[in-house]
Amino acid sequence: MHIGSGLNTVSSLYGQQKGNNIKAPASAEKTFHAAETPKVYQIFTTDNMLWTGGNGTGLSYCLKYADESTDENPVVLAKGVDENGKEFERKIYINDVNPSNATVVEMRALEAHYKVEKQGGFTSLPLEAGNMGLNDRRDFISMFKKSIEDLKKLGKFDLSLLWMKSMDTYLNLTSSNSKYK
Repeated sequence: MHIGSGLNTVSSLYGQQKGNNIKAPASAEKTFHAAETPKVYQIFTTDNMLWTGGNGTGLSYCLKYADESTDENPVVLAKGVDENGKEFERKIYINDVNPSNATVVEMRALEAHYKVEKQGGFTSLPLEAGNMGLNDRRDFISMFKKSIEDLKKLGKFDLSLLWMKSMDTYLNLTSSNSKYK
């Protein structure tokens, strides 16, 4: 077998011209230019930021306390772009967040407000939260339980204990809120 011949064949298909001046067909150019890059929210960290970041869907946002927030009724302002690049701004009333039916943004607000310990320094939420869009609602407690069960099946008992700790934290937070007792 002559290895070089395969490389020469591949090289000859793409050309050896200096500067690689190969022009794509007109149909390819139209397709290429039709694709748009989604808008990314510019996040600048300030002293009053609770959390900044996003997830794998393109959702990116920052969280800070709203002007009307009080100790008794904490309100978090979420501002950013959704998974489609559309700007959003919404208020999250911490006392109304139910981890059994919440969005990822609501859970991040809960995490930030209560300073929930992040497992591995990254997140206290189940990894499935990384594929949620802005308006997707999930039962985070069920997500935790499934992750814990899966980790135990894999023999990763140390990791399952970390996720159990996170789940218990969110259960304890909501049990102190009379709305979800």
